[in-house]
Amino acid sequence: MQFSNDIDAIDSRILQELSHDGRLSNTVLSERVGLSPSACLRRVQDLQRRGVIRGFRAVLEPAAMGVGFLAYVTVGLNAHNKSAQEAFERAMDHAPEVRECHNITGAVEYLLRIEVADMADYKRFHTGVLGTLPQVNAITSYVVMGSPKDERA
Repeated sequence: MQFSNDIDAIDSRILQELSHDGRLSNTVLSERVGLSPSACLRRVQDLQRRGVIRGFRAVLEPAAMGVGFLAYVTVGLNAHNKSAQEAFERAMDHAPEVRECHNITGAVEYLLRIEVADMADYKRFHTGVLGTLPQVNAITSYVVMGSPKDERA
């Protein structure tokens, strides 16, 4: 991992350890990075205060949550203006199937990560949500068949 210049080697090790397991106790974390527990806690709190650590999350098992279908979807808009983007982003914010929405460069404006139960659920989302938005001009779906590496938390 590479971080900005104001993060030293110890902070970098702390961040690396927490990115692998955000539930590490301060005692275990301090041992792994070679600090006293109090110094380690101060550093973690400072990283949180500075916004380097934005929060901690549980990593969920999709199948246990009823998610059996994952797709990345690119979306092109028919207008390249702020109001079209804002309207599209509001719609995606209200769609629980959309787990990630990224405004990207290239031939299209957005990349979405869609998680649903199955193909029928995806068709409902594709047709009933994306297909009804007046801003949407093009939709391309990429169905995930496997994820040999996924470090999102």
